[in-house]
Amino acid sequence: MIKGSFIENLGRVYAMYTGGFLVFIILMAILEQMGVGADTIGILFVAFTVAIYALIGWLSRTMQVEAYYVAGREVPAVYNGMATAADWMSGASFVALAGGIYFGGYGYLGFIVGWTGGYVLVNSLMAPYLRKFGCYTVPDFIGTRYGGNVARFCAVVILVVTSFTYVTAQINASGTIAARALHIPFEFGVWIGLVGILLCSMLGGMRAVTWTQVAQYIVLIIAYLVPVIWMSNKQDFGLIPHFSYGDAVARIQELEPLVGLGTAATESAPYGGVRILSTPHNDPQGGMDSWKFVTLALCMMAGTASLPHILMRYFTTPSVRDARRSVAYSLFFIFLLYFTAPALATLTKLQLLDPTLPTAVIGQSFEAVKNLAWVQNWESVEMLFLTDSNGDGIVQLNEFFMRPDIVVLATPEIAGLPYVISGLVAAGGLAAAMSTADGLLLAIANALSHDLYYKIIDPKADTKHRLIVARVLLIVIGAAAALIASLQLTGILGAVAWAFCFACSGLFFPLVLGVWWKRANTQGAIAGMVCGFVAGSAYLYYVYNGGTPWMGIDHLRFGIIGMPVSLVAMVVVSLMTPAPSQEVQDMVDEVRIPSGETILGAKH
Repeated sequence: MIKGSFIENLGRVYAMYTGGFLVFIILMAILEQMGVGADTIGILFVAFTVAIYALIGWLSRTMQVEAYYVAGREVPAVYNGMATAADWMSGASFVALAGGIYFGGYGYLGFIVGWTGGYVLVNSLMAPYLRKFGCYTVPDFIGTRYGGNVARFCAVVILVVTSFTYVTAQINASGTIAARALHIPFEFGVWIGLVGILLCSMLGGMRAVTWTQVAQYIVLIIAYLVPVIWMSNKQDFGLIPHFSYGDAVARIQELEPLVGLGTAATESAPYGGVRILSTPHNDPQGGMDSWKFVTLALCMMAGTASLPHILMRYFTTPSVRDARRSVAYSLFFIFLLYFTAPALATLTKLQLLDPTLPTAVIGQSFEAVKNLAWVQNWESVEMLFLTDSNGDGIVQLNEFFMRPDIVVLATPEIAGLPYVISGLVAAGGLAAAMSTADGLLLAIANALSHDLYYKIIDPKADTKHRLIVARVLLIVIGAAAALIASLQLTGILGAVAWAFCFACSGLFFPLVLGVWWKRANTQGAIAGMVCGFVAGSAYLYYVYNGGTPWMGIDHLRFGIIGMPVSLVAMVVVSLMTPAPSQEVQDMVDEVRIPSGETILGAKH
């Protein structure tokens, strides 16, 4: 019998949850051996995990403001680290990253370097100090630190654009998974994914999202590691492929010239063994030079330290010390997946290229490949297709098309693993997409309900009305994001890169200088946010619509344009206008002291 509060029993609760999930996997494996169909197993995996998340969301419902916005500030560091990792490892990390490495090679490691390195900035520049401030949202910090509703409103606008761009990518990922698992069109899949996302977050706000995300992290990390370890062992690369897949890389290098690889990576040329079906807007150029690698990593680093839904996670810890510790835990839990992604991409590519393996596709009979169950499954949802363009009946390198976003999801089927592993991966991918979408939708709804509605429009609104507004906004914003996602305007990874660039263009320097430069004032912050965000957005529009990139800065790196403009505008305008009041400067000094009471009261 469990005694004491929920927080005191977190270890037992999640140990039972993990054990129950492992039992469910074993049960699905037994059902597969008994002849239950693959489609049924896939549906059961998705339905079971979504039902569990929805149950956690229901049990965590609340009408308390602090519980809804910041989970009551009682989340222990290790669990906040897990929740942050789930919030962080989105559909881009789980679904699209390995596919990007698969097609684009080492250049895509710029994402990993930037996303991981960004946590160094979060830990050293942001998280502890924002937690000491005691705010509910990122615009809450901006509005209180710089004063006035104009600065708060500018931060809300940037937050909404950033988070909305990001959440469309997550709903895109959830739609891709739902379409495959449930055998429905992608356009319907995004709405199925949205319903699951709203069930997790609508009633309990940050409290529900936090405990759901811990559960989702457990699912997604098991789902990511199991197929890679299984595939590595099956190919005789050992149980821990992270240190031994170099042999697989060497084998791929032997095979690539034999299958005709070597053409420059463009829309009509092969990307690392398999051609891309989607447009070049989804991907950085293969073989990026050092400048492009560095600029991509820099945008991802600064974007990480500016993302409102990530910074919000550190408002939920009991203390400043816990906020700093939870950053370290976040990095560890994120590392487990990122360290695995290159191995997964390598082993999957080898499965398709190596003629000595029964899973090889290139160089095989067109008819035989066309009849493979996994090929037919992904063709049915328009994520893959074959064309015998030269009519020789053999699958050539340039006759096999696959979307980068399905590499991870298709890996178990490609490798010939039991279908229960495919169901597990689908559940993990859905957990990754849903966990991030939960956090993003909550960031938008909280900013609009707290910072726009309560702080600007109706400061006298009571708790009930504030939370009703937040929940209605969750539904409206989610529906709008699902509608945009269904149009598939860009790939998952492309949309995520845009979100990071929007965030760093408008928010990075106002946040950093708000903590570290007492002279930064209201006018400077407004100038920095507006000028940086507008400059970055204008450059994105210019490049995306056919403009010639400056110095190789393409649409995935427009933060490199926005950030310097933001910094210069903020510094120049701050120095040209009166300094902040002594009270504000003293407040900035106090924020940088780890101990002591928070700056803002518990309710504000």
